[in-house]
This record gives sequence, structure tokens and C-alpha cells, in this order.
Amino acid sequence: TYLRSRGIPIPMTSGMTSKIVMYSGDHCGDCRRSKRLLDSLGVAYEVIEVDGNPQALAKVMEINNGFRSIPVILFGDGTHLTEPSDNALETKLKELSII
Repeated sequence: TYLRSRGIPIPMTSGMTSKIVMYSGDHCGDCRRSKRLLDSLGVAYEVIEVDGNPQALAKVMEINNGFRSIPVILFGDGTHLTEPSDNALETKLKELSII
């Protein structure tokens, strides 16, 4: 598992936590767009790839009431966004005082 900050993967070590977790897939254009936005804003986040990861896919489907929609972005306040626009994601980050 990795944290990303400014586009640079940072291996997570014991005791590290991330306020943002993104369920993502290599095939997903919306995932790449959301990652680019977070990177451009300097926001650290953990990426969990769903490709080839049945547990991660099951979690996505649980969050999305059976749908496989990604990205799913989880926040430290217990909320999430699924397939957010850049505007919606940036608004959420501001609400949480992350940016």
C-alpha cells in the first residue's frame, strides 16, 4: 500500500495513516483524473487498486450498493465520494480543511 504526495508514491510504514483512501483501477479515466487533482493540490492519499483484488472490489461494491463504480474516495470523517467531479472533490477537501 502506498501514500501518494505530489505524484510520488511513498511506501506506507507501520503507524502511518492517511486521511484519504482511493479505490482505483488502472483502466479508469476518472481515477486518473482524481489522482491528478489530488497530486496537483499536494494532498497525500492511499491508493487501493481493485484490479486483481477481490477484497477491494467487494469493498467498492459494498460502499456503492452493489455497483463497481470507481474511484471511490474515502475521507477521515467517514464520508465518501464515488466518481466525483474535480469541483466536487475540491469542495470536499475544502470542507475538511485539507486544502
